[in-house]
Amino acid sequence: MPSFDIVSEIDMNEVRHSVDNANRELSTRFDFRGVEASIEYKDESVLLTAEGEFQLQQLQDMLRNACSKRKLDTSAMESQDVVRSGKTWRRTIKFKQGIEQPIAKKLVKLIKDNKMKVQASIQGDQLRVNGKKRDDLQATMALIKGEDLGQPFQFTNFRD
Repeated sequence: MPSFDIVSEIDMNEVRHSVDNANRELSTRFDFRGVEASIEYKDESVLLTAEGEFQLQQLQDMLRNACSKRKLDTSAMESQDVVRSGKTWRRTIKFKQGIEQPIAKKLVKLIKDNKMKVQASIQGDQLRVNGKKRDDLQATMALIKGEDLGQPFQFTNFRD
């Protein structure tokens, strides 16, 4: 019986390269001359540090631009709250890995509501979709690609 898995993964090496590219851009930007600002990759998250909230937003835009140039889906970026201490402002940006339980339930409900002739089952942080025909599985993939659920999805382990 044909099947495939729905996963949500981000290549952290590409994130690291995006941070390097954003740092290179930061060093050449005129509006950041003489300003203490940095973009650091730490423990599968990115720490933005600047002297003001506007500059922090500029750093986030630079990182988002660098990620999109490296073909990373920026909908996987999750911004944490801004932390202010003294004259520095900090923001941590995490990247969503895996499909969380509420989103997995939404995906299963979406498949059932559209009366697709497949069965979807939640397996940890991924979904397994089984069907009798390959065309049904491809229609399910097209349906999921068309929906915006706040994070990117990849289709792996396709078996006939």
